[in-house]
Amino acid sequence: MGDDELEDLRQRIRHSAAHVMADVVTNMYPEAKLAIGPPTEDGFYYDFLVKEPFSDDDLKKIERQMKKKIAGNLPFEYSEYSREEILAMNADEPLKLEVIEQIPDEEVISTYSHGSFEDLCAGPHVESTGKIPAFKLLHVAGAYWRGDENRPMLQRIYGTAWESKEALDEYIEKLNEARKRDHRNLGRDLDLYSIHEETGPGLIIWHPKGARVRTLFEEFWKNEHYSRGYDLVYTPNIGRANLWQTSGHLDFFKENMFAPSETDGQDYYLKPMNCPFHIMYYKSDLRSYRQLPMRVGELGTVYRYERGGTLHGMLRVRGLTQDDAHIFCTPEQIGTEIDGVLDLTFDLLGAFGFEDFTVNLSTRPEKAVGSDQQWEIAEKSLKNTLDSRGLKFELEEGGGAFYGPKIDINIRDAIGRLWQCTTVQFDFNLPERFGLSYIGEDGSEHQPFMVHRAIFGSLERFMGILIEHYGGAFPVWLAPVQATVIPISDRHLEYAQSVQDKLLSAGLRVEVNDGNERMNAKIRGAQLQKIPYMLIVGDREIESETVGVRLRSGDDLGSVGLSDIIERIRGESENKVL
Repeated sequence: MGDDELEDLRQRIRHSAAHVMADVVTNMYPEAKLAIGPPTEDGFYYDFLVKEPFSDDDLKKIERQMKKKIAGNLPFEYSEYSREEILAMNADEPLKLEVIEQIPDEEVISTYSHGSFEDLCAGPHVESTGKIPAFKLLHVAGAYWRGDENRPMLQRIYGTAWESKEALDEYIEKLNEARKRDHRNLGRDLDLYSIHEETGPGLIIWHPKGARVRTLFEEFWKNEHYSRGYDLVYTPNIGRANLWQTSGHLDFFKENMFAPSETDGQDYYLKPMNCPFHIMYYKSDLRSYRQLPMRVGELGTVYRYERGGTLHGMLRVRGLTQDDAHIFCTPEQIGTEIDGVLDLTFDLLGAFGFEDFTVNLSTRPEKAVGSDQQWEIAEKSLKNTLDSRGLKFELEEGGGAFYGPKIDINIRDAIGRLWQCTTVQFDFNLPERFGLSYIGEDGSEHQPFMVHRAIFGSLERFMGILIEHYGGAFPVWLAPVQATVIPISDRHLEYAQSVQDKLLSAGLRVEVNDGNERMNAKIRGAQLQKIPYMLIVGDREIESETVGVRLRSGDDLGSVGLSDIIERIRGESENKVL
């Protein structure tokens, strides 16, 4: 079976499992009202309107009844109805009636049934319930109807279903590993960041250890950009309403912007994006073709209103720092610039251990700004650059933004999950809106091409990805604490502090554990904190001017000279050993 066929089978199995679950829930809880129940990338869910939330015990009971339905091998049967018939059938289902009202008049209205249960559905499904080989209900969560906080809160039951028990077991094992790596738990346990109701949801407070990691990859990011001809800027966190009116944000993005505050009779908005400020920098002087390409970068903090139900630790926030850059160039320079962005992308992400990528190329949608010639040049440049590098990509016809085509790059983490990080986006809209120009070689004014690009996406999200990718065990070059010195007893504390001083002088990040716990407890604590090196000091180490070296993996390297351990840790840091 090919990959496409397998994926199609999985989607049909999951869609069918969702129907079986809805059947069981409405039998067990007659007051439950049905919403929707689609298949997802790894499973399925169904939303129910009920008076009381489902408990874990409820899920176990529902799962048992689902197994009985599946064992009955009831066939899935397709039917079509007139609008009047389907409305009458769902007279007691208010949420289904709302779905039906949104079905276009010319569209066929269909259902699938198994046994006595029949649900509004376009399919497809497996032949019968018995063709659902392996499934499991996972958890329940609240979900607003239509994602609208002003609509009823529904209960969403999540499940997963696969073509075999082996595939299900493999997925459950992956889920368990993902739970161990959950950045929200590790972020708390390793004291990296916190979120507080008092300050507001979706707003991250970076703790000293988290801030140290952030500083390390920020400096790496800055050095790589300076070495590749970028100029870095700092821009304000607020801007007058007329700026966002010109940029189009108040027309197309206002619902994601925080409410304005008035100063001197003018409305000011928190910035949702950095682009208009970089454009203002470009416009601060008359530009010549000799100054292009102009690469302007910023680690700029922006603020976007995300619905409360979508917020998720560091991965979905309201205050985020984008690793933003905008490239202003001539049409002839596009190919070289895109190639340079891809070089930078793979070099930056590769340093963190990401080597498996997927690439998407999105082209002109039906409604778009910019001339045919501009789109042709931009799309051709993106495609040619990907082809010349031998990069396989999925083509998303019509998937670009109205203002330009784009490349999206996804990274695969240590347990195989894909994360969308890098975006390279052309923009014909803003150069026109802001009247950007440069003096060409012919002495005339020309409009530059503008490229938006972010590599990490945002520092908050990238940090969350890194925590999960490493399972909290950052490589030495990123570890907030690279080594902890552990004195065996109080009489060894003075030597431990001298070891710390020497490592600090060598530029290493080190602390002394001078607590009252026994040595083995201190070692265990350092392992739980994912500290790469534990340096044990006692009488023997004082006499020989060495340290006993333990690794967080549990390996014991024995006695090592101070200069040797300094050289080892510095070497791992400077070479970004993973």
